[in-house]
Amino acid sequence: MPLSPTDAVAALKDKFGDGVLEVIEFRGETAVELKADILVEAATFLRDGADYDLPIDVMAVDFEDSEPRFLVLWEIMSTGNSGNLRLRVRTTEDEAEVPSLSHLYPGMNWMEREVYDMSGVKFAGHPDLRRILMWPGYPYHPLRKEFPLEGKSSEEPGFAFSNPAPLEGGPFTAAAVSEHAHESEPRSNAPKLD
Repeated sequence: MPLSPTDAVAALKDKFGDGVLEVIEFRGETAVELKADILVEAATFLRDGADYDLPIDVMAVDFEDSEPRFLVLWEIMSTGNSGNLRLRVRTTEDEAEVPSLSHLYPGMNWMEREVYDMSGVKFAGHPDLRRILMWPGYPYHPLRKEFPLEGKSSEEPGFAFSNPAPLEGGPFTAAAVSEHAHESEPRSNAPKLD
């Protein structure tokens, strides 16, 4: 029987006590921050005891000058009953290494590889942690804060090369807008009511 996110978090608190660091409720969504050392055991409980059986996404945020530097977040869902119960499980780390959950949720295999490739976060215990988007040997992780917006030059003989992109008029800039920008860029997809 699937547990609601609120009930799942209450069960985590009962089972893991101080291992549950924070519960964040925002716009009807629930995230629970856990100590990294209980992450695998807590995720196993959520999968087997609370019926959160479907991996949705894995993300990482680099706060560069903060401690801890990285926030890693796994979004999982329960497909039981209504199939619309979602929970975010997160942890923070300074050293950019967290436990892998891919052995519990095989669908997280490539998601964790993407986070590693783009952010440099390593997933301890991952069965095949290698680049998935950038070419082998690429020396950078493009979603880290120290990576410049225009990119960096690199050459990998036999694979690929890259040069920085010009920022002025390049793909990462927006054209100047007029005072009537609100007419061309609506802030909501909701229909306007007259």
